[in-house]
Amino acid sequence: QGHGRTQNQLQTQPATMTHQYPALTPEQKKELQDIAERIVAPGKGILAADESTGSMGKRLNPIGVENTEENRRRYRQLLFTADQRIDNCIGGVIFFHETLYQNTDDGTNFSQLIRDRDMVVGIKVDKGVVPLAGTNGETTTQGLDGLSERCAQYKKDGADFAKWRSVLKISDTTPSELAILENANVLARYASICQQNGIVPIVEPEILPDGDHDLKRCQYVSEKVLAAVYKALSDHHVYLEGTLLKPNMVTAGHSCPTKYSGEEIAMATVTALRRTVPPAVTGVTFLSGGQSEEEASVNLNAINNCPLAKPWALTFSYGRALQASALNAWRGELSNEKAATEEFIKRAEANSLAALGKYESSGSGTAAGQSLYVANHTY
Repeated sequence: QGHGRTQNQLQTQPATMTHQYPALTPEQKKELQDIAERIVAPGKGILAADESTGSMGKRLNPIGVENTEENRRRYRQLLFTADQRIDNCIGGVIFFHETLYQNTDDGTNFSQLIRDRDMVVGIKVDKGVVPLAGTNGETTTQGLDGLSERCAQYKKDGADFAKWRSVLKISDTTPSELAILENANVLARYASICQQNGIVPIVEPEILPDGDHDLKRCQYVSEKVLAAVYKALSDHHVYLEGTLLKPNMVTAGHSCPTKYSGEEIAMATVTALRRTVPPAVTGVTFLSGGQSEEEASVNLNAINNCPLAKPWALTFSYGRALQASALNAWRGELSNEKAATEEFIKRAEANSLAALGKYESSGSGTAAGQSLYVANHTY
């Protein structure tokens, strides 16, 4: 009574609805879903060739190659011009801004070359991690300013999907609630902007493998992070069928004394995804997170053979785990280009089989067995 309305008046008030203002037309939704499905068609995954200029330096310096634009172009050309054996293995290639506008020796634009091979061109659109004040060394990712205009231009220039990397750490004090929420929201805002411009967003909340935490702890944190990400995507009305998720596999920290089998990693990973990722999401393209080439293939294969129901395509979006042996074989020499391309093809074929659950490991031989872990990895 004292609230100024009688019981009777309260009952006749119309129920307040949450309202829907469609963010995308049916045509826009169909285009986004079609692009996402092409990228993760059976046996296909993503070549992440979007290393920033600084990251390329970290790849080239150890093999004695100067980090120049021309050397970066020559190296990426050797990947993009691999023969038709990769056509059934690679559904999409993520470019760095510079690469999108580079050409092959004979003047063919890289992005045109990739599209002519019926692969989808992607572009890295974030502007790197920045400190999140009031946390123990945690970060958020910048790059929302001007993103819509950049996406519109990239779409014109042939890119149909994008990548944005958020980073979280596991320690006694992290990830904090603040870092989880802030990164979930920035990923959702990025995804929404991409979709408005006809670009499929890859949502990448990477939980770093640094630390001595065990498998259970990584699984628990992965579930909390992914739950927050999908809540934010829902809040921002992101169309899930027109997205891809790029998560870490659930693994123990690099300093954890316990070594887990591929089957244990697969069970923890698939369980975490089943608890948090809606079946509407078209595909999950795992990052390799510093696993060796061989580990990345073996674990992906185990994930695809995990005996739980898996409603999404489970495949790869690998950088180092597709390139380490190729870089090693190349060393900047013209005469090594053929051998380097062969190494890349070998890894692409291995991961294509792993995405189908049909990869048989030959044991960890040469470079393929070497750890690609970089402490506190930053792009």
